[in-house]
Amino acid sequence: MTETGVRRGRPGYDQQGILEVAVGAFNEFGYDATSMGVLAARLGLSKSAIYHHVASKDELLELALGQALDGLEGVLRDEAALAGHASDRLAHVLRGAVRVLTDKLPYVTLLLRVRGNTEVERRALARRRAFDRAVAALVVEARDEGSLRSDVDPGVATRLLFGMINSIVEWYRPGGAEGADQLAEDVLTVAFDGLRV
Repeated sequence: MTETGVRRGRPGYDQQGILEVAVGAFNEFGYDATSMGVLAARLGLSKSAIYHHVASKDELLELALGQALDGLEGVLRDEAALAGHASDRLAHVLRGAVRVLTDKLPYVTLLLRVRGNTEVERRALARRRAFDRAVAALVVEARDEGSLRSDVDPGVATRLLFGMINSIVEWYRPGGAEGADQLAEDVLTVAFDGLRV
C-alpha cells in the first residue's frame, strides 16, 4: 500500500470482484454519476489498476447488464421453455425470471434502471425488449390454447406480469423469510390463480 492507502500495480481483485463493486456503486449513485475515481476509492485501488481488468466504465456496464440479460435469455432456451403446453412454458419462464432476479439481484436492479442514455444501454434495452416480446408471445399462445383468459389483452397481461416480477427488486432481500423458489411459486399462484379463494 502507498501512503495514501491506494494499492498500485496488479490489484487484489479479479474482474468479477471489480464488477460487483461497480454494480453496487452504479445502483447507489447511478451510472452517469459514478466515475472511475469513485470506483477506485471504493476498491482501494488506483484507476490504472482497474484498467488492468477492463477498458472502460462502459465495459463494466456492459458486463453487468450482460449478467442479467444472459440469465433471462437462458431461461428462454431451457428445454421446458421450448416444448409442451404454452401455459407450462410460460410458467417455467416466469419462474425462471424470478430466480434470475433473486440470484442476480444487483445486476437485474441495474438493468431495470437503464434508460438508453448510452449505446451500451440501448443494446441492453433492445435485448430486454426481445425477451419481453418472447414472453408476450407465450401469453398469446397460452390464451389461444385456452389456458389463459381471453378477456384480458395479452400485452396488458404481460406488462402486469413483469410489473409484479420487476417490483421484487425494490423489496426482496436474500436470506429473508421467503426463499427464491417459494417466491417464484407465489408469483405463479397470484398470476395464474389470483388471490381469491
